[in-house]
Amino acid sequence: MLIRWLMLVLLLGSAAAQASSAQRLKDLADISGVRSNQLVGYGLVVGLSGTGDQTTQTPFTVQTFNNMLREFGIQLPPGSSAQLKNVAAVALHAELPPFAKPGMRIDVTVSSIGNAKSLRGGTLLVSPLKGLDGRVFAVAQGNLVVGGFGAEGADGSSITVNVPSVGRIPGGANVEVAAPDGFNEGSHIVFNLHRADFTTARRLVERINAVFGPDVAESLDSASIAVRSPATRSQRIAFVSELESLEITPDDGPARVVINSRTGTIVIGAQVRVSPAAVTHGSLTVTIAESLGVSQPAPFSEGETVVVPESNVEATEEANRMFYFAPGVALQDIVTAVNEVGAAPGDLMAILEALRESGALQAELVVI
Repeated sequence: MLIRWLMLVLLLGSAAAQASSAQRLKDLADISGVRSNQLVGYGLVVGLSGTGDQTTQTPFTVQTFNNMLREFGIQLPPGSSAQLKNVAAVALHAELPPFAKPGMRIDVTVSSIGNAKSLRGGTLLVSPLKGLDGRVFAVAQGNLVVGGFGAEGADGSSITVNVPSVGRIPGGANVEVAAPDGFNEGSHIVFNLHRADFTTARRLVERINAVFGPDVAESLDSASIAVRSPATRSQRIAFVSELESLEITPDDGPARVVINSRTGTIVIGAQVRVSPAAVTHGSLTVTIAESLGVSQPAPFSEGETVVVPESNVEATEEANRMFYFAPGVALQDIVTAVNEVGAAPGDLMAILEALRESGALQAELVVI
């Protein structure tokens, strides 16, 4: 298991080293203003098999249902209380992609906001999807696809697999209003790097100016590059297409060690270095064994035979060898040294933390 884990660390280190190879601009940066927009809505899911909201605890479901009936000219008798076990109030959310146009269809996620047990088999009635400005950008309706399910026995025992109170409608919303588009605004196109880095920004500017001429591109900061572009939309699209295919070599990332304390995952960046240090890591094991003994009184005495608990406590400490880190040792040397000692991921976490405290670890230690 340890060997497999160390192989994974080496592979990740190799992947980090390969990250410095040439990459396309479209893989390194996004165009400012060209982004998706979040939509949210509220609606009713009907047709459930008795797994809907318990209306005594979710009065808003009844209120929404009554409002819908009024739209069709149906008025419930005064004092009547509808029991809607096959209806559930739901929240909707979707993502409006950039350049979306009326008539296009987008996926919708439907989540119960009441106490419905399951949305399996339900149908969403027509519901508007709004942006943060309150405008209706899409209208959703359709049959739900639910991955989870639940089952309940007569004695009250139950089992639930995944999450049956959340479903999805592929292509369930029809776009009614075009997505906001700032692509053709201004005289420059601004590219925002996925990872801010001054060296990468400089290399990108030099590459663009080498291909399209001097002073075409300029860096605004470590994350943004402004590029002069044609005024007409068609020419700008062709220009961006050429820009996206340009390849540059991004700078290596910062020296960083990332530790996931919950899963024991450790990722060591290729730039991590260690100053001269000697490390030994021992493991103290304490074993407590409980047993029962019998105390037998002497013959003809007035004592009673009783059961007496007996405890046996032992402490053992493994004798691990000390290993030495030479100046500027690299990733593979770290893994090799730890592999020789036989340290597990939990032990390596403790070693890395101790190296950081001693000042020997020349990297940022991130715990997630």
